[in-house]
Amino acid sequence: MNANPETTKSHVRVRAPALIAAIAGAAAASLALVYGIGSLKRNAGDPQCAPAVATAQRVAPFARGEVAALAVAEAPLRLPDVAFHDAKGAERHLSEWRGRTVLLNLWATWCIPCRQEMPALDELEGMLGGPRFEVVAVNIDTRDSAKPRAWLDEIGVKRLTYYGDPSARVFQDLKQIGRALGLPTTLLVDGAGCEIGTAAGPAQWASQDGIRLVEAALGG
Repeated sequence: MNANPETTKSHVRVRAPALIAAIAGAAAASLALVYGIGSLKRNAGDPQCAPAVATAQRVAPFARGEVAALAVAEAPLRLPDVAFHDAKGAERHLSEWRGRTVLLNLWATWCIPCRQEMPALDELEGMLGGPRFEVVAVNIDTRDSAKPRAWLDEIGVKRLTYYGDPSARVFQDLKQIGRALGLPTTLLVDGAGCEIGTAAGPAQWASQDGIRLVEAALGG
């Protein structure tokens, strides 16, 4: 028995929107896998990061002047456990700094603003670095691995421990959650690995403004 042409057209019209919705859903799921959108949603609601938001509110009045670039966290966000290497080539992870507040900085020798702020980061580490706080500056030069260390020696950076990631994966991991759009990128991270604030661009971290901001994060 032949199907009624009008009935067939009606069924096509009914199924088409559902088919389009299914395709769109599959595409969205694929994008989530590629760009880490699903991870961002999971991290954003992490209740263990609520204290970091409270710390961010305490820090907010100090995000001014020389460190006005810092945007404080407004929602709980656990950062990915990014990996990089120390000067001996051993792999390190951000989770190794649990229990300490960290100023995580991504830089490269070809980034002029990065080079300009490096002495300030070194000075800040000298002033406040210790059991409760560390500046973790990660170089992401992808070619000559000896160049960044030689440059740091040339300008007298002695307090910062050298960390590098020639794959620049650490930048990509933070970019996927919207926390690294360019260089330098600096994140203030609490002892649970949660975001307190993120700065896009350079800042004078060793200035009075920078010191007061970090001290506020430490509860001082």
